[in-house]
Amino acid sequence: MASLDEKGREFDERPWGTYVVLEDTTHDHKVKRITVEPGKRLSYQRHSRRSEHWFVLDGVATVTLNGEVHRIAKFGSVNIPKETNHRVANEGTEPLVLIEIQYGDYFGEDDIVRLEDDFGRS
Repeated sequence: MASLDEKGREFDERPWGTYVVLEDTTHDHKVKRITVEPGKRLSYQRHSRRSEHWFVLDGVATVTLNGEVHRIAKFGSVNIPKETNHRVANEGTEPLVLIEIQYGDYFGEDDIVRLEDDFGRS
């Protein structure tokens, strides 16, 4: 369950790392700072109501889009259209930090369809 950080922003710890919501005051986008710990990855998932854009701030992101693997280096980015199966992994030895910009008409966590998950979540 998400809580608030010292600045009053939504913050959550997940089995793969953490996120903090940087912007969530408009109806058309949401911005998160995501940290993925070394050797961890998010679930392989898709969304029906939002697209995402990931910008790598630190580390190298191993991104899977519809089964195709891409390596995104520091200051690189990738666009993830809605309904695209996707995942990000940190195969490095230092934390991976990225900015996620969600855009669409709904940003709730219940728009996540998990296809595969290392932590047994559905």
